[in-house]
Amino acid sequence: MVRRLRGWTRREFITRVARFGAVSPLFGIARDGLASELRRSAAQAPEPSYKLTLYDESLLNDFEQAACLYFWEQANPDTGLVKDRSTPSEFDDYTVASIAATGFGLTALCIADKRGFIPNNVVISRVRATLKFLATRMYNQHGFFYHFVDVNTGTRAFDCEVSSIDTGLLLCGILMCKQYFADEQIRSLAGQLFDRVDWLWMLDRGRTLSHGWTPENGFLPYRWNTYCELMLMYLLGIGSRTHAIPADTWDAWWRPIFDYKGLRYIGSYAPLFVHQYSHAWFDFRGKRDRYANYFENSVLATKAHRLFCIGLRNRFPDFSDSLWGVTASDSIDGYTWWGGPPPVGTIDGTLVPSAPAGSLPFLPRETLLVLHTMRRRFGNKLWKRYAFQDAFNPLKSWYNSDVVGINTGIGVLMAENLRTGFIWETFMKNPEAEAGMQLTGFHPEEPANAPPPNPTPSARALA
Repeated sequence: MVRRLRGWTRREFITRVARFGAVSPLFGIARDGLASELRRSAAQAPEPSYKLTLYDESLLNDFEQAACLYFWEQANPDTGLVKDRSTPSEFDDYTVASIAATGFGLTALCIADKRGFIPNNVVISRVRATLKFLATRMYNQHGFFYHFVDVNTGTRAFDCEVSSIDTGLLLCGILMCKQYFADEQIRSLAGQLFDRVDWLWMLDRGRTLSHGWTPENGFLPYRWNTYCELMLMYLLGIGSRTHAIPADTWDAWWRPIFDYKGLRYIGSYAPLFVHQYSHAWFDFRGKRDRYANYFENSVLATKAHRLFCIGLRNRFPDFSDSLWGVTASDSIDGYTWWGGPPPVGTIDGTLVPSAPAGSLPFLPRETLLVLHTMRRRFGNKLWKRYAFQDAFNPLKSWYNSDVVGINTGIGVLMAENLRTGFIWETFMKNPEAEAGMQLTGFHPEEPANAPPPNPTPSARALA
């Protein structure tokens, strides 16, 4: 199912706001001088490195252990598929899985094994079963999978699409397992799954990747052509050994520039998670392409989001420097696409723990303060079997009854990256990931006093 957002699908929403953005005075288009503009913004206030306290480590360890339990208990042990959402109970009877949640889940199993949360032999058995099911029993179209499937059978759910981005998130988890586990069966299956993905097919004769395909109507009429979580997908496709897309597709998507309270960064009219997902696996620290240092870009975007939320305290008195964070989540009225700046969706005072949790490596001090506050202040109304529930609205005394797999997933991965860099260091050993970054021109960040590059424009217009 493609979730509906006030009458639009997510893809329709992206397309409409991108077109609005093309004529909006709120941001500039990424053209010549983009690199120097972003370099100046990123250099305004260098942040001293933050050293985790024992109190921080305790919170993060509890969070990771509880979140990893979600991906263990809310997956079918035979298929390995992870539920899209669940109540905080091992006896939850929801049966719809998400391939994106499964990708986060495979990575969470690596964390669970590394930290001893789950015995090594059963983790390896689960990963083998998952990859074998995906490789031999799950329907695929040119290597891409349906977005939502039945957790027990892998059959299509809700007449959903074969999804490019969700397959990309799954592949990141598969490649993580390929590098982490010294197991020949896991490595062989992971290689087969990645190598059969036909990225060229998903281009559908264009310069940017399609959002997906359905057997009823063919390719969807939407393109991944504006900055968002798309980076991981392009880097995987460009780095493929078997069905690589041209390296210049990296230059084909649009990079709009936003300016909020003096912070200039590449962004989009979308929630905060678009600045987080690619960074869960790909290590952008200390690197840049011809356009930006994307790690520092996400630092700036998180700073802007924090200031944006604090600026809403006149409407929502609970919002403060110790309580902020809004991203795509459940709400009292259902699943909602919201965030800012600028405001996206009808923000109603709901707070989403995955917003600060997914930005832990970008602003450790500020995000940890929020997570500590959330756990201490709201206790077992918010923190349950799988750590934080998906969302809550303290002004309305509403606490979500569900955990959402992808929101829990980005939090646990980024928590581990903050603590040890484990996922970055392991995932980047994949030759496909390394090739993707090399072919798109990533190189070590130059000293601040070096002359900036003169980039060519990115996409001249939306496809």
